[in-house]
Amino acid sequence: MKVIGAGFPRTGTSTQQAVLNQLGFGPCYHMREVMENPGHAAGWVDAISGRPYDLAELLAGYQSTTDAPGCFFWRELLAANPDAKVLLSVRDADKWYQSMITTVLNPELFAKMGDIAKRDPEMADRRRLPETMFDKVFGASRDKDHLIEIYQRHNADVRAEVPADQLLVYEVKQGWGPLCEFLGVPVPDEPYPHLNDSASFVQTVSQFAEQAQK
Repeated sequence: MKVIGAGFPRTGTSTQQAVLNQLGFGPCYHMREVMENPGHAAGWVDAISGRPYDLAELLAGYQSTTDAPGCFFWRELLAANPDAKVLLSVRDADKWYQSMITTVLNPELFAKMGDIAKRDPEMADRRRLPETMFDKVFGASRDKDHLIEIYQRHNADVRAEVPADQLLVYEVKQGWGPLCEFLGVPVPDEPYPHLNDSASFVQTVSQFAEQAQK
């Protein structure tokens, strides 16, 4: 593992996956890998629930991570890969909360995924994963102050525990410069991508639900 993405979901992690793949640090593990690989979800549910799990097996073949569920295991990943660089993506806390509530923690999307799981047993583990994250990571609460406290505490822990020379605290609006310097690679001669805004996220999940109904 060369790059550990410690930033929470909705901090530009889809963009980071594309960028890390482009810069030669791929394949990069992102939540969409779970959705595209049904066998992955059960292992992550065990890990987040505190049951025995094999992190190396879950991430076999990947050179980097970003987004959930990998971001919740940054300590374990760094312990197993002590020379890896850690990328902590951040954004304004209020904007992060609004994005989370309309996407990852959106009750309507939870309900849609639940309906799919009832009709398609193969979806059950993939449905349990967001529920488990909601319960174990976010305390089964959508309260704004509560969620922002968790977000800020997570970021503070990463800042405090990762050696300064291995850590980049980064906002995607900063573009290529700081990230490429941190990773020691040339800046690409093309615009920095910006992927998966909140509207796109909702549309993607809704389309996935519609396809599963057919």
